[in-house]
Amino acid sequence: MSHPKHATPEFSIQETLATRWSPYGYDPRPMPAADLQSLFEAARWAPSAFNEQPWRYLVAMRQDSEAFEQLLSCLVEPNQQWARQASALVITVASLNHERNGKPNGTAQHDLGLASANITHEATSRGMVVHQMSGILPDRARELYGIPAGFQAMTALAIGFEADPAGLPDGLKERDTAPRARRPQDEFVFTGTWGQAADLS
Repeated sequence: MSHPKHATPEFSIQETLATRWSPYGYDPRPMPAADLQSLFEAARWAPSAFNEQPWRYLVAMRQDSEAFEQLLSCLVEPNQQWARQASALVITVASLNHERNGKPNGTAQHDLGLASANITHEATSRGMVVHQMSGILPDRARELYGIPAGFQAMTALAIGFEADPAGLPDGLKERDTAPRARRPQDEFVFTGTWGQAADLS
């Protein structure tokens, strides 16, 4: 029986893309440090405009309780409630200006997203899960970590191991057991003019 969160793609895709999902339920067991190193190595090799590599990451593993609580405090309260069970927490940070000339980097957030996607797919290939969050307190992160001017905390990642959703509060349990759904390609892949579905057959 397939996992209820596994995708049912209309066309062939890699298995890690089909099985990736973002749970709220985490098993609080520790993650081997070597796995976390490999996730950030995957981020390291993401593409970026002019090879600027504008991503930075703040990380805390749950076995370091003080560091973990500090990073947890940078999440909005609803996210703190479930993310505290993750094996590791991460704040993603974008370098907003090009190092080569100091001008604004218009693709910094895009490139940070590519690096974080690499983390997600590497984690999936290792039997782990990643939940990406927009609900963070960027000003608190800046204060606690001394994030300098020209850098912006963007999102957070909860990384770890999927847990049985039965132990979740009802609202989150429903989210973790509902089938995944995506809009069909003809609603977002266009040709000729906006809204005209591309015929790729």
